[in-house]
Amino acid sequence: MTPSGDQVRFAGLDTPFAPLGVGTWAWGDKSTWGMGGYDATLTEATIAEAWEASIAAGVTLFDTAEVYGGGESERIIGRLLASSGVDRDRLVIATKFMPAPWKLDVGKALRRAALASLDRLGIERIDLYQLHGPVSLRSHRALADALAAVVDEGLVAAVGVSNYSARETESIHAALAQRNVALATNQIELSLLRRRPENVGLLDTCRRLGVVPLAYSPIGQGRLTGKYSAANPPPGNRDFSAHPWEKIDPIVAELRSLGETHDGRTPSQVALRWLIQKGAVPIPGAKNARQAGDNAGALGWALTPDEMDRLDAVALDGTTSLKHRFWQHG
Repeated sequence: MTPSGDQVRFAGLDTPFAPLGVGTWAWGDKSTWGMGGYDATLTEATIAEAWEASIAAGVTLFDTAEVYGGGESERIIGRLLASSGVDRDRLVIATKFMPAPWKLDVGKALRRAALASLDRLGIERIDLYQLHGPVSLRSHRALADALAAVVDEGLVAAVGVSNYSARETESIHAALAQRNVALATNQIELSLLRRRPENVGLLDTCRRLGVVPLAYSPIGQGRLTGKYSAANPPPGNRDFSAHPWEKIDPIVAELRSLGETHDGRTPSQVALRWLIQKGAVPIPGAKNARQAGDNAGALGWALTPDEMDRLDAVALDGTTSLKHRFWQHG
């Protein structure tokens, strides 16, 4: 089911949640993001603050993966689940299996990976289990059989994919249907800096099939927050849908202008709201309570049709590289 108002349900999972989540690639990934990477302010203490602030604001979907920090992101979430006292039934915990080409016995590999993720997370069932990219050498039928098996065993409630094209989404959806399992989600890079999934019909395909798009990098890895500009670019190797700043600055200006007419919403809140009203569930990162609170400000209000059109007019198509299509991490 696609988002309706400010409540979403995935096919195969009854738990309703707000159409906004938290992407946790940075949680535990010391080499890329923080905790030893370029952001020295990111610690497990600030992550705990982001976790608590997100849940307090009604944001209860957390997306991780077995490859994030070599499993450390899942371990951090497991520790937070064990120590925070939050009602597990309120949360939607999503993780991913990397179907690398050498994993030819994909059924055994996927089940083994799911069990390992369950152990690191300290939970009995994964709410959403996703294929981490269209990289497997096995057929969609074989992949569907592997996913259906862990659903049938009760290890997983709902299943999804990442970075699947419209044609691939149709194919895996049909293969899962033969096993009486619904395809719940397709996690894709989608933002005002990469509108291509809408322009090529992928969002229409997801809508028709009842597949919820999860939008990673929804604020362009910080480019749409208003914090950065041509004169002050973001640090690190943030090259997803890279565009010259002379193309990005006018988008941020439009976001800021629209935000001022909605009780002073920030550029990132307007960018996230645009995605929600496109029928996607954005999953921005949150490294601390301030970022979590800012993300949550995308909920509980709406852009007008004219304002959506204004953002459509400045949105950039973006590009798809092999690195981002097959080996994205968030």
